[in-house]
Amino acid sequence: MQYLWATLGLICVGLAMIGVVLPLLPTVPFLLLAAFFFARSSSRLHNWLVTHRTFGPLILDWQRSGAIRPGAKKAATLSVVAVFGLSVLLTLPSHVLIIQAVVLSAVMIFIWTRPNG
Repeated sequence: MQYLWATLGLICVGLAMIGVVLPLLPTVPFLLLAAFFFARSSSRLHNWLVTHRTFGPLILDWQRSGAIRPGAKKAATLSVVAVFGLSVLLTLPSHVLIIQAVVLSAVMIFIWTRPNG
């Protein structure tokens, strides 16, 4: 089971790295999942992730107080706007746009009501 957790953690780190480059793929949720998986599989990998110069503070903010840094909130908002804007430009069916608007609005409410890290 330990290898499964470690593998899932590494996959999440890989997806997070892709998310650094692709604005439509979130980074922080994958890092939080990776920290979760590594905590159950490898203290070395978990320690590496939470002490990482760039990503560690984001993870620790969330673990300590459920906080999200303002820059991450802004980046998430821009991504959501880009995704919804692309959907509108592609003239997706109205029922898809309505579902997307409701879900993305709920995500934004969740993100913006978290404390600042």
